[in-house]
Amino acid sequence: MAAVVCVIGSSNTDMVIKGDRLPAPGETVLGGTFLMNPGGKGANQAVAAARLARVEPNAPSTRVAFVATIGHDLFGHQALEQFNREHIRTDFITTDADQPSGVALIGVDSHGENSIMVASGANAKLSQEQVKTALAAQADPSNTVILLQLETPIPTVEYAIRQSYERGMRVVLNPAPAQFLDPAVLACLYVITPNETEAELLTQVRVTDEDTAQRAAQRLHEAGVPNVVVTLGSKGAYLSTPQGASLVAAPSVTAVDTTAAGDCFNGALAVAIAEGLNLPDAVAFASKAASISVTRLGAQSSLPYRREVEAPS
Repeated sequence: MAAVVCVIGSSNTDMVIKGDRLPAPGETVLGGTFLMNPGGKGANQAVAAARLARVEPNAPSTRVAFVATIGHDLFGHQALEQFNREHIRTDFITTDADQPSGVALIGVDSHGENSIMVASGANAKLSQEQVKTALAAQADPSNTVILLQLETPIPTVEYAIRQSYERGMRVVLNPAPAQFLDPAVLACLYVITPNETEAELLTQVRVTDEDTAQRAAQRLHEAGVPNVVVTLGSKGAYLSTPQGASLVAAPSVTAVDTTAAGDCFNGALAVAIAEGLNLPDAVAFASKAASISVTRLGAQSSLPYRREVEAPS
């Protein structure tokens, strides 16, 4: 039976301005290029997973489903059309007539660094009932990977984690944007993937290098998470499991826009886990995918296809 990656999360429209530098508080910076792209952490990760999933004539393919709430507006309709083009299962996406679709305002400087503000809109209406329906529809829980982030209501996220765990599904949590979680749900995870900032919020360990990444990972292990991946940007990702720990280096590239790099990493990681790769190889696959994404502008527009990741370096 085909592996399934079920992404539960947010869908936004990204409005991006790329300029020489990001404005300081109270400052207006003139100049720059404007782009409008589909985005949202959940949608980005679903599209990344769909583009990176195995689709082979003589082998089981990997299916991707998305659970989300969009507005009954132009942005919501465009998002749904995009998911269908990417061959993502969309029957778990609902439309809220009272809330607009989510929007993100993104500034990107000449070094590829970004600053983001999000208006959640319909994302704040993602319900536990939607999650329950989506989880019940998965025919083979043991072959299903659930991927979550924190741009939707935290009670819904925590419900999804508990229910997925109880059904025997592996749960990958990208704890972004950084927020506090009920410590009890951490023990229901298969993998958690914080960046340096998120790891510090969860563990009170300031992550600056491999040693501090391991200290943060150890605290997450003590909270019940068996596998920890601390993403370190251009340095790569620090993987810590019961079998050992190591830094998985990222390919060296010139970054243009880092907006969806973390989302690309997580979508790729979920696909690799669903397809049976061991965690070191899964993290290496995800790191290569993310390194390609930062060489392009935009969120979903930057996400690579599997043939690009598998191409010789």
